Amino acid sequence: MASATVPLLDDDTIPFGEEDEMRDPSKASQKYTHPYVTFFHLFFRGASIVIYMFCGWFSDSFITSFVFVVLFLSADFWTVKNISGRLLVGLRWWNYVDDDGKSHWVFESRNSRINKHEQRIFWLGLILCPFFWGLFFLMALFGLKFKWLLLVMIAIALNAANLYGYIKCNYGASKDLNSAATDFMKTQLFKNAFDIMTKPNTAAPPTNVRPTGVV
Repeated sequence: MASATVPLLDDDTIPFGEEDEMRDPSKASQKYTHPYVTFFHLFFRGASIVIYMFCGWFSDSFITSFVFVVLFLSADFWTVKNISGRLLVGLRWWNYVDDDGKSHWVFESRNSRINKHEQRIFWLGLILCPFFWGLFFLMALFGLKFKWLLLVMIAIALNAANLYGYIKCNYGASKDLNSAATDFMKTQLFKNAFDIMTKPNTAAPPTNVRPTGVV
């Protein structure tokens, strides 16, 4: 049976892991190496929350508020999944279907120079926003606002998908590395024990012959 290979993404113009080679060296000393990406990573997430909280001040139409929130949620999901996760923390998750029709999920992590400020902002935005949407879910549930409950559930689903995907990328790679190291150590210990048990004893036996000489 032929081994399955992971296909390349059709829109992957810059190979994953080679973004550092395309970076301008003059920006290496800056506090934020991807300022626009960092901004939009937070902008779409924050805008969807702000619109949800204050949409009643500007419009009484639920449909209008629903559409605007979903648009910003969709823009946030696409940006975080395809751009900010790759550039800010060196992580990427995606899905493909093989020739047999089987779906495969791929979680990738690369070793590269990660800006600590951007990394902190990425994870804070990724974790805090689902927390706020969780609070909105409880408020809508206990306030019996069922039409808003549907919108909040959409937001939680999109935010949770990215959160799970990047946690899987970040900690899944470390888990695989630790498992490989553990298996290597077990193999080496077993090999050493087997060699000790099967290695013939080639040491010369002790002799009791005393040298001759005049007493």
